[in-house]
Amino acid sequence: MAPDSGSTPAKPDRLDDDDYPAYTMGRAAELIGASQGFLRAIGEYGLITPLRSEGGHRRYSRYQLRIAQRARELVDQGTAVDAACRIVILEDQLEEALRLNAELRDANETRPHEGP
Repeated sequence: MAPDSGSTPAKPDRLDDDDYPAYTMGRAAELIGASQGFLRAIGEYGLITPLRSEGGHRRYSRYQLRIAQRARELVDQGTAVDAACRIVILEDQLEEALRLNAELRDANETRPHEGP
């Protein structure tokens, strides 16, 4: 008998989750066109922190791969790895601040204003 579709919410598919660590180090390096050493280096600089499997192997999410790809692009343009990591961190912080500003602005515009 099939479960009632309305009784329990469907589990989100982990492969659709940007934060799910689905990629091994080798596959991650292949996808972004970098070496495994590059992934280790940006991890040492704190740009990304891969999750570890039960066996201790590094696993990367799609979100982490996008971050690593951006750092790789900067390095390919001649930026030092440590500087590329700092740039990507600052870009990420700026994007988050802009998103929060927009949310606050939208909330302020929809809130009823009190007159004098």
